[in-house]
Amino acid sequence: MVTEDIKYEIVYERPKAFTDITTHYCPGCTHGVAHRLVAEVIDEMGLRERTIGVASVGCSVFAYNYFNFDWVQSPHGRAPAMATGVKRVMPDKIVFTYQGDGDLASIGMAEIVHAATRGENITTIFINNTNYGMTSGQMAPTTLPGQKTTTSVNGRDVETQGYPIRVAELLSSLDGVSYMVRRSLHDPKNIRMAKKAIRLAFETQVHGLGFSMVELLSTCPTNWNMTPAQAQLWLAEKMLPYYPLNDFKVHPTVASIKV
Repeated sequence: MVTEDIKYEIVYERPKAFTDITTHYCPGCTHGVAHRLVAEVIDEMGLRERTIGVASVGCSVFAYNYFNFDWVQSPHGRAPAMATGVKRVMPDKIVFTYQGDGDLASIGMAEIVHAATRGENITTIFINNTNYGMTSGQMAPTTLPGQKTTTSVNGRDVETQGYPIRVAELLSSLDGVSYMVRRSLHDPKNIRMAKKAIRLAFETQVHGLGFSMVELLSTCPTNWNMTPAQAQLWLAEKMLPYYPLNDFKVHPTVASIKV
């Protein structure tokens, strides 16, 4: 019997920016997707040896276990302040924060606003899943009107609890911001678009242009009391109308970069 040598081409593998550790996230949670995109971008840009991540407090608090580069852990909401210090001391490093909506838009709102208005040359990956995911799904600053959570059991009442905060729109008005976009992780097409946005956010920092952020609409099936498939549909039907995907601010230099 004649055998032929079969040559295989690897088309998909674990990024070098990942460690070989299984994540703790719930089934259907898109934190894992966001992690993968960040890792792929850092590998493709050749930034792994220069990168320092700043972990927030929330579902992603153990992010430092999953990435194969340096990390520091910040107190709740203070990741932008810590990233500012790291970047100023080591300006040659690529510094980014990875934050959820409870961390960034509530206790950490002052830190993100002031880092952005100062034009700190750091990058933020902002995960918006409309609730406090780690602590049983309480109402967050991003919880939609009428959305039920463990602390808004009848649905968010805007008359007594206010309206959700559109963080990307808010921060895009600040002069220190050079790149501010919103993307989603609910289907393959949008995931590909999210990766391009993350790449451009890091390119903004590499070119020394100032503050950059990508807001990523994400699912939380466990606290939404849905299956992963239901959560993807809910995001598309409920979150997208309130949080439209858009490029809110893009520096001309970044706009000219092809990715």
